[in-house]
Amino acid sequence: MKNRVLGWAVTAALAVTLSVSQASAQKKYGPGVTDTEIKIGQTVPFSGPISAYATIGKVQAAYMRMVNDEGGVNGRKINLIQYDDAYSPPKTVEQVRKLVESDEVLLTFQLIGTPPNAAVQKYLNAKKVPQLFAATGASRFSDPKKYPWTIGFNPSYVVEGRIYGQYILKDHPDAKIGVLYQNDDVGKDYLKGLKSGLGARASKMIVAEAAYEVSDPTVDSQILKLRAAGATLLFSAATPKQAAQAIRKTFELGWKPVHILDINATSVGAVLQPAGLDASKGIISTNYGKDPLDPQWKDDPGMKKYFAFMAKYYPEGDENSNFNSYGYSTAQLLVQVLKQCGDDLTRANVMNQAANLKNVGLDLLLPDIRINTAPDDYRVNKQMQMMRFNGQRWELFGPVISDDASG
Repeated sequence: MKNRVLGWAVTAALAVTLSVSQASAQKKYGPGVTDTEIKIGQTVPFSGPISAYATIGKVQAAYMRMVNDEGGVNGRKINLIQYDDAYSPPKTVEQVRKLVESDEVLLTFQLIGTPPNAAVQKYLNAKKVPQLFAATGASRFSDPKKYPWTIGFNPSYVVEGRIYGQYILKDHPDAKIGVLYQNDDVGKDYLKGLKSGLGARASKMIVAEAAYEVSDPTVDSQILKLRAAGATLLFSAATPKQAAQAIRKTFELGWKPVHILDINATSVGAVLQPAGLDASKGIISTNYGKDPLDPQWKDDPGMKKYFAFMAKYYPEGDENSNFNSYGYSTAQLLVQVLKQCGDDLTRANVMNQAANLKNVGLDLLLPDIRINTAPDDYRVNKQMQMMRFNGQRWELFGPVISDDASG
């Protein structure tokens, strides 16, 4: 009997040992991950020409504090390391190398801007470090064949431009179009998409194009050129500072073209108020998320969660800014990917999960919009709805548009 009891004890001890061993074996960690921490890195333009975007990084850091206060992700706290790159690609390269080689982060998250992301894309792919949810819609950041370790968050600028082209053909078929665009991948992709949407009529309808450099002090000369060309419709493919300048200069000139503004520059607080709300009235753009200023969402559960978060974790931030609601949504999606990873927190599995998002709804996405990705389709947001600024807030109009074409 004594030997039998001893045998049971040995068997039980062995079973416990095997169970612990198997549990440990199921955990797979990449750099920056322990049983208690997930280290993530990003650069943010806290200074420089587009420092208006700095609030995005601030709200993302606040979101991680909230997640950590609630116990983290699968028991692990998120350590978000942020460095200022001033929207300068050389600084981005320096800071991202530091994140990867010194801080040894698991992944980079939401690097802001097309030029900064482009500057480190080849490096991160060569190192097989996830460049997750890059804050840019340039098509090169949703190209799994060429850059399998890069996935963008923003709607493709080509797709967005194509939607504007289709809208113009339907609602302003006789327009003479003047295009203001940033002289980089952002502006060039928008221009490409606009021409694609206009199709065979593009060469006749576009009467002038005016590029600007992000370092240019103003875009006054470009606006004067477009007006002189006889444009009756102005398409601004611009970042916040230049978009606000274009709106203000157009207003001061008494020039009243139909004005279409890209999604990157639709913040009321950072763009339209500085330009002047009266000057901004009637501007057209598109969106895929709920506008905090829109009263139709005042009783929406997702919006209530966002406002409660802002009040507690980022009270100094503007709760009505769509830059802040954007930061909230991107942070929420990052947490979704980390949850899907479970205990396999390797760089390869991070990309696998990011490329296999299925019908993901976020608190601030429009009700009929869902996020779906696939190994051969890295486009996170490919559904949008048109909107118009009424002088106080944006108003949605028309149906949700889904783009089924790649890129």
